[in-house]
Amino acid sequence: MHLPSSKDIRRMRKRLGLTQTDLAQRANVSQSLIARIESGSVDPRLSTLKRILEALEESTKEQRYTTAEDVMCQTVISTGPEDLLAHAADLMRENAVSQLPVIDKGKQIGAIVETSIVSEIIDSPKALNKKVKEVMGTHLPSVDPKANVEDVYKLIKEGHPAVLVEQEGKFLGIITKIDLISYHFKWPPVGPTQ
Repeated sequence: MHLPSSKDIRRMRKRLGLTQTDLAQRANVSQSLIARIESGSVDPRLSTLKRILEALEESTKEQRYTTAEDVMCQTVISTGPEDLLAHAADLMRENAVSQLPVIDKGKQIGAIVETSIVSEIIDSPKALNKKVKEVMGTHLPSVDPKANVEDVYKLIKEGHPAVLVEQEGKFLGIITKIDLISYHFKWPPVGPTQ
């Protein structure tokens, strides 16, 4: 049986938005014991660890199911395949975003990321006159608005720069790394974040 480490317990507690005091009360132990366990300065008895894990599990069940639409930014800034890289770069700069879905006739056919534009410029100063379709990469993955945000975390962790939220062929929003960070820490949204 794999027992969670002190770092695992701290990570789970923080992810649930619990303070050490909250967890201590739920597990019927002292806050100082939680602090010592999380710092790794004490190994709890198995019965104490079991109570802490049960409290964490119960807190997980109490949490509201977080969906993609809870986290997404509703502004989806995009470009077209026939647009010039210069136009895509301007959109990125003006909106402080690092990737754009490439939309053609209402369908996503690819994505352009700032690193691709930079690579093209380094290779040739005239690269900004290329069309987006010549440089774009594979499309961004999409999820249903009711998808569990954990599915979005997995897609971002796989290396996708963003995830589109789509329903019945309509783009409802986009989720980027900063959206996930902002949601996790309950920061207010700051506008377009792709």
